[in-house]
Amino acid sequence: MTNAKVVKPAGLGQEISAREAWKLFGIMAEFFEATERLAAIHPAVSVFGSARVAPGTPYYELAEETARLLSDAGFAVISGGGPGLMEATNKGAFEGSGIAVGLNIDLPREQSGSRYQNVSLRFKHFFARKVMFVRFASAFVVLPGGYGTLDELFEALTLVQTGKTRQMPILLVHEPYWRGLLQWMKERLAAEGMIDETDLDLVQVCNSAREVVDAIFSFYDKRGFQPSPAEREVLLNL
Repeated sequence: MTNAKVVKPAGLGQEISAREAWKLFGIMAEFFEATERLAAIHPAVSVFGSARVAPGTPYYELAEETARLLSDAGFAVISGGGPGLMEATNKGAFEGSGIAVGLNIDLPREQSGSRYQNVSLRFKHFFARKVMFVRFASAFVVLPGGYGTLDELFEALTLVQTGKTRQMPILLVHEPYWRGLLQWMKERLAAEGMIDETDLDLVQVCNSAREVVDAIFSFYDKRGFQPSPAEREVLLNL
């Protein structure tokens, strides 16, 4: 029995290497542009939520009100920039006195950003976009959503839990929506030792837009929104 021999077409290796190199330059460009445009926007709050919620529904109105109160309280409000609760968040922030930031990405449900954006960025790569949600945020506000929202929630929890970003409020909005997940986290993750009991305290539940704003100010009441030197170092290595 003889060993199979893979014959590579001439020049294929160089072509792949060239494409990979250009892809890396594209990723670097996304990080550079986003950092340049967002570095001076602070304090900021990142808001996550479903792209599938229609205008005029209770969740949409809750997202819009929450973003407007955050904007009027002096926060830049960072959202995914797409439809649904992201649009509601952009709209509320845009109509408030702060800055509405949209981190848009090319997806079937998010091909065009909402018109309610003072600062609009477009990403091809999920991971570059996710870094920007974390790097410039002083709090995470998580509205009802699906897989994408859950991904962003647990990304935030993991980064805070492991010390890869600074401690900050992670607020789940509308307790009935999150009740089952929180119960499962307590009865399975914590009870079976998959997380520490104290890790459950990394999330806080709010039921109104005013509670969200108050919870953020309460967290920073004695320390201010600016990162400490140690926290800056952590964020640089995010």
